Amino acid sequence: MEERQNMRKFLVFAAVMCLLGSGQTLAQKAYITNQWSNSVSVIETATNTVIATIPVGAFPVGVAVSPDGSKVYVTHAMNASADNVSVIATATNTVIATIPVGGYPVGVAVSSDGSKVYVTNNQSDTVSVIATATNTVIATIPVGIAPSGVAVTPDGSKVYVASGTTSVSNTVSVIATATTR
Repeated sequence: MEERQNMRKFLVFAAVMCLLGSGQTLAQKAYITNQWSNSVSVIETATNTVIATIPVGAFPVGVAVSPDGSKVYVTHAMNASADNVSVIATATNTVIATIPVGGYPVGVAVSSDGSKVYVTNNQSDTVSVIATATNTVIATIPVGIAPSGVAVTPDGSKVYVASGTTSVSNTVSVIATATTR
């Protein structure tokens, strides 16, 4: 029961996180994950209407928009068959890449310069660092138990990762980005 409540809290958190894209993108479109239909809805914020529905992998949860608004990164929690991140091109609203990462990816954040994406892997206790130019994982960093939340500082020098479960103490790991390729 407690695990189910924690998952509900996380899903609410993830839905809110999709609105935290760059200011430029936020003013035009919002990208909302639809966990049970395995899709992402694109909402035109000026009219509050769904303008596209993009099929992605199983149980999409985390979503982050690149600073220039050209790409959207979507994590897939509970995707036992393929722990990955879908990359959506916003110009065509299509998935252009699928990037394998660690177990149970949930949180996702894009660096302010758009060159890297940081993904928390809840079951692997790691963060995957993705180079956006090649859509490949360039580093896997061990962090605390069951990481979920992730944020990059505005200057891109640090990444903060929230970890923890109800049975262990909660922690925040700080990653110095200069030491991760």
